[in-house]
Amino acid sequence: MAKTDYYELLGVGRDVGEKELKSAFRKMAMQYHPDRNPGDTAAEAKFKEINEAYEVLRDPQKRGAYDRFGHSAFENGHGAGAGAAGFGAGGFSDIFEDIFGEMMGGRGRRSGGRERGADLRYNMEVTLEEAWQGKTAEIQVPTAMTCEVCSGSGSKPGSQPKTCATCSGSGRVRAQQGFFSIERTCPNCQGRGEVISDPCADCHGQGRVTRERELSINIPAGIEDGVRIRLGGEGEAGARGGPPGDLYIFVTVKPHEFFQRDGADLFCRIPVSMTTAALGGQFEVATMDGTKSRVKVPEGTQTGKQFRLKGKGMPVLRSNNFGDLYIQVVTETPQKLTKRQRELLEEFDQISSEHNSPESAGFFSRMKSFLDGLAE
Repeated sequence: MAKTDYYELLGVGRDVGEKELKSAFRKMAMQYHPDRNPGDTAAEAKFKEINEAYEVLRDPQKRGAYDRFGHSAFENGHGAGAGAAGFGAGGFSDIFEDIFGEMMGGRGRRSGGRERGADLRYNMEVTLEEAWQGKTAEIQVPTAMTCEVCSGSGSKPGSQPKTCATCSGSGRVRAQQGFFSIERTCPNCQGRGEVISDPCADCHGQGRVTRERELSINIPAGIEDGVRIRLGGEGEAGARGGPPGDLYIFVTVKPHEFFQRDGADLFCRIPVSMTTAALGGQFEVATMDGTKSRVKVPEGTQTGKQFRLKGKGMPVLRSNNFGDLYIQVVTETPQKLTKRQRELLEEFDQISSEHNSPESAGFFSRMKSFLDGLAE
């Protein structure tokens, strides 16, 4: 029976480059690989053919001979099969590993019995007061813990895991596929190299049990919203005695009734009466340290004026420094005036001058000049 042309077999032209040739081979090898077509003898035969074709065409000397003489160039003991004996070394082994490494779980890599435990996340909400002074919190974390009955081995006390008879303890098995000796994870022990014949009754051979664990968490003074605290080794226990994962505490600071935070600084908007803003006065404001600070309002204070209270803000994380507290004044316009109050305000308005309201007088003066300029 005549052999199919190698170029036609791989679906490429005779002027195909190395990159395109490799790409075509990869595509067809994935399609016809025996692992993807179990029990399909036709697919296995096709797989052998495309490997033979690629082995010839990827080699410049063999390709040149094939281009001149066709399949007859490899007859009489000089066939492609002779070259195929070298698959275990050189370029083809690299592409083979590249294509099928993931399918086989990684060539030459044994997963072993010990597996690192998963990392855990815990969301914690604290008040601004707690963030200011710091706190120690007790939390309950449901997690997989090492089984105390079997000490994480998964075997019933008094018994030991046995060496896997399928892989002889290597965790890998080999299967012959045409030219190739394919290595994959042992299906009997899942790569551990040993099997548990008499599993622990408490953990059912897993070496871990799910329990709720109580932990004490230290929240440092000055912690900010969104900070992540890592507790090494406090995550899920590793399988079969493997190292534990980590626990990550994600901190959220609740909004406060009076204060807004920006880094280590605090901001507070405080309304004052129109008379206090006009005549001057003072008021007291509570601070995060539990004390009160007196703020003096100068005569003629405008809305938006800020007063700074040095060192009355939040602690700077892991230092002895503090931010500042900024008080912003908002002038409150009187409402629900009595007849007498209205009379007094109207009288005040009549005797007022531009000197009493320089900002508004200046604004409307500039606006008038602007309109006059448009009319010209």
